[in-house]
Amino acid sequence: MTTLRLLAPDGTLSDAALNDSGVYTRPPTPLTSRVAYAAAHVVPKVSADNTPGQPADIDWDSTLAFRRNVYSWGLGVADAMDTAQRNMGLDAVATRELIARSAEVAREEGGSVVVGVNTDHVLEDVVSIDQIIDAYVSQLEFTEAQGAGPVLMASRHLARVATGADDYRRVYRAVLSRATTPVVLHWLGTAFDPELEGYFGAVDWPAASDVLLDIIDEHPGKVAGVKMSLLNAESEISVRERLPEGIRMFTGDDFNYVSLIADSDRGHSDALLGAFAAITPVASAAIQALDAGDQAAYERILGPTEELSRQVFAAPTFYYKTGVAFLSWLNGHQPAFQMVGGLHSARSLPHLSRIVELANASLALENPDLARERWHGMLRLNGVDA
Repeated sequence: MTTLRLLAPDGTLSDAALNDSGVYTRPPTPLTSRVAYAAAHVVPKVSADNTPGQPADIDWDSTLAFRRNVYSWGLGVADAMDTAQRNMGLDAVATRELIARSAEVAREEGGSVVVGVNTDHVLEDVVSIDQIIDAYVSQLEFTEAQGAGPVLMASRHLARVATGADDYRRVYRAVLSRATTPVVLHWLGTAFDPELEGYFGAVDWPAASDVLLDIIDEHPGKVAGVKMSLLNAESEISVRERLPEGIRMFTGDDFNYVSLIADSDRGHSDALLGAFAAITPVASAAIQALDAGDQAAYERILGPTEELSRQVFAAPTFYYKTGVAFLSWLNGHQPAFQMVGGLHSARSLPHLSRIVELANASLALENPDLARERWHGMLRLNGVDA
């Protein structure tokens, strides 16, 4: 029996049987029951200065090959978002190039791509509302010119200077009036970015959701969907039930996505998830099961991955990108476990060991023998007997 060596936080070593990979097949036709995007990460050059504060130097071959792989499984790609280390290592120059290159790959592959629109190219911490509007519009126009769907991300600049809900209404009114294609509005919670506390003008989600829904109602035809990333299933269901007809709820809840995507008497969500970049074949197989009308198979396939996702997104949640890149490396999608800005050092070895254990248990290791070889090599490099 082939085994995986595991490392507990107290230094204890144990072994687990290495499972075969899931017997999953790429869909022969487009997925139909859900719209699903994997929020993709970026891969830096191994030889680059991948240390904190340095500009991102991207391995474009590996980064774009990862996106082609996502498309091959029938999922769309959400790019240049927080999973790609926006505000955590991906600078403005690299962001623009990523958007342009990713949009080109989407056209070549016939895939669907949406990308983040933010204000993060502005270097000053505090700017005026008018400057925030101009920054949003600048990125929006660039994104539309590339042919990618825009996701209006939450702006740290706006969170810093907004004095109440009316400032949010003013900014979104101005930006949406300039959009030439429907956008997705992204509500990113403080677990992902503590600087966004009070977004949409209130700390409590029911009051903030009223503002969000007012913005949508005020701009018919301008909003394609909402991505909720509050890690609170009830808040997502509540907003979902109040959305105007034709506007999708894209779950960004990496803790509760299995039930939120499933059919229920309160509807269902579509998906725009960093977790789906980590478990792409499993996510595809689960949605294929929904396409076939087999919700039991959907739950059997996807259910075990939720514990894995909760480990990847464990507090401090904003370091989840490390787990996504780690699984990408284990699964052979990049040559080294490296991240821009040195973020590969953001999780401990026992934390990563638990990711290995849960990925193995949920059949999310695409090539188990390769994953074992890489993981054991990493353990030995760190002085652990493997």
